[in-house]
Amino acid sequence: QVQLVESGGGLVQAGGSLRLSCAASGRTFSFYAIMGWFRQAPGKEREFVAGIRWSGGSTYYADSVKGRFTISRDNAKNTVYLQMNSLKPEDTAVYYCNSVLNIATMTPPSTGWGQGTQVTVSS
Repeated sequence: QVQLVESGGGLVQAGGSLRLSCAASGRTFSFYAIMGWFRQAPGKEREFVAGIRWSGGSTYYADSVKGRFTISRDNAKNTVYLQMNSLKPEDTAVYYCNSVLNIATMTPPSTGWGQGTQVTVSS
């Protein structure tokens, strides 16, 4: 069973940047075809943000973050990153990483969630 630990969140002004990290232990990310970042804002359902295919590195983004966020991976460190630029108040949420089960819908599994990392963007 893989354990996921997210870090890098914080408080930033609109227009600022943050870099999130997701480290795995217990199993390498290569076990999963696609790893993704998801977020959940207060009162809202968790939503897909970005995904990366472990083999080949193809990336996928939600329309709301295209051109502003970049997902990347470091195979040697077994870590997935999310570089977030031009942050907006609507990006405020708890950010999680997890595998992606369905590439068509970018649906994550129901289990395996870490504690997430809080991102707060002030206006």
